[in-house]
Amino acid sequence: MDLSRRELLTLFLGAPAAFVACQISAPSKFPDGEIIGQSASLGHVLREGRSFEVSPDNWESRSAVIVGAGVAGLTAAWQFRKQGLDDFLILELEKEAGGTARRGTGDPVGYPWGAHYLPVPFKENTELVVLLDEMSLFDGRDANGELLVKEQYLCREPEERLFFKGRWYEGLYPSVGATDEDKRQYSEFQKQIDHWVNWRDSKGRRAFILPVEQCSDDAEATALDKITFGNWLAQNGFTSERLIWYCDYACRDDYGSKVDQTSAWAGLFYFCSRVRKSGEESQPFITVPEGNGQFVDHFVQGLGDRLRKGTAVVSITPSEKGVDVVCFNGGTLRGIHAEHVIYASPMFTAPWVISGFREDPPFAASEFQHNAWFVANLRLKDRPKPRFQKDFPLAWDNVIYDSPGLGYVTATHQKGIDYGPTILTYYYPMCAEPNGRTTLFNYDWKQLADVCLTDLSRAHSEIYDLVERLDVMRWGHAMISPRPNFIWSGIREKAAKPYRNIHFAHTDLGGVALFEEAFYHGLRAAKEVVTAKTQKR
Repeated sequence: MDLSRRELLTLFLGAPAAFVACQISAPSKFPDGEIIGQSASLGHVLREGRSFEVSPDNWESRSAVIVGAGVAGLTAAWQFRKQGLDDFLILELEKEAGGTARRGTGDPVGYPWGAHYLPVPFKENTELVVLLDEMSLFDGRDANGELLVKEQYLCREPEERLFFKGRWYEGLYPSVGATDEDKRQYSEFQKQIDHWVNWRDSKGRRAFILPVEQCSDDAEATALDKITFGNWLAQNGFTSERLIWYCDYACRDDYGSKVDQTSAWAGLFYFCSRVRKSGEESQPFITVPEGNGQFVDHFVQGLGDRLRKGTAVVSITPSEKGVDVVCFNGGTLRGIHAEHVIYASPMFTAPWVISGFREDPPFAASEFQHNAWFVANLRLKDRPKPRFQKDFPLAWDNVIYDSPGLGYVTATHQKGIDYGPTILTYYYPMCAEPNGRTTLFNYDWKQLADVCLTDLSRAHSEIYDLVERLDVMRWGHAMISPRPNFIWSGIREKAAKPYRNIHFAHTDLGGVALFEEAFYHGLRAAKEVVTAKTQKR
């Protein structure tokens, strides 16, 4: 889009940041880089309403087809193999598997293109524990039976820091200079979190836990889904600017939406679901330089030619014998006669692919609304220098207080590479715009790179001299939006039910775009298929 630089920066970073940036000459030289990934144009062929005729020679038969190689689809394939079902295919639109958990490769380390950590699961999440054990990520259990993850996979210190009023400080809550009222409200907020962490319904279920399927459906808890998190804060007398920013950051970080766009249930879920009991810290993070790409790599191992990348599924038609899948692969139209299909793509796409869906919809696909992001990976020849001697040092997660972006993750941090070249992964959720996806795709690489570098220059004035390459990934449908009246509306539960021989699996079905939800629904759908095949025999 043809905007002046000041208009562009105002749109993305706000008028004050744009004003400051434009008082300084625009950078004379940008680093190398490009926009990568996301086959938007290929995916949009579905909206053209074409008919597809496959040559008889281009049909094959399989027991199952998985549509989508994000974490849910890969988990389903993993479960199939564990159950001895090997006659399946997994079809992925992109050139790489993993969805928002995919990784990049570089020097000196790999880096994430989206999801970059997994909190250590509670011992009750037994199937996820099986995966971590299979990957040799933990050494055993403590006296209470909780996992003891190997130190090299736990996020090392310092874990996080905040750039606030010109300085870097430890942690993410801006406590420096807080008034007595700020402190009182923060303490009261923590008491509310403790209340919900300890809360149990008449069946002994928690209000917030992963997977969401195990959360209480008691009216006292689910009523929180009817209002925004911003409304909940106001109703409870929380007016502290610092606290509201902290809660807003949490919503943008996990959901890509602001505090006034996010369900109060989802807002409290962020703070409560990974705390065992009041007074304890949230579960520690499992992470490596490439983020959740480590799980993608594990799932992909051994799939061989059962994983077909660069394959666009254009038609899924239930039949008397099963399901017919039509796809483009390598420029050729191909068909697969399958007994069962696992649809592990975003739910809103189902009406465009599944024959008969729009005429007699089994669920309201349009209710599954997504948020857009862009992610940039910056290769630096050296680390940014601290502005002040007492600045808190470079951490794994680095956040700028007055930025609409989410700051950056340091890829080399987990390897203990604390000097020299590094890779910073910058995140920007498009939650300030009413149609963030359209806005995002209006801008080219140079404009998005300018936004990223200008934002980071607030904390690192030398960033332009340090960056040697900056690549951008635009995630048009990055994650499900847990807006009010969605999670506990019954929409998710209805969509999780099979439609003839088509089974659905995606983080959409949990209402929150987290690894644990993708894993749970991938397992569930795979088990449905295996059970159906067993009963048929």
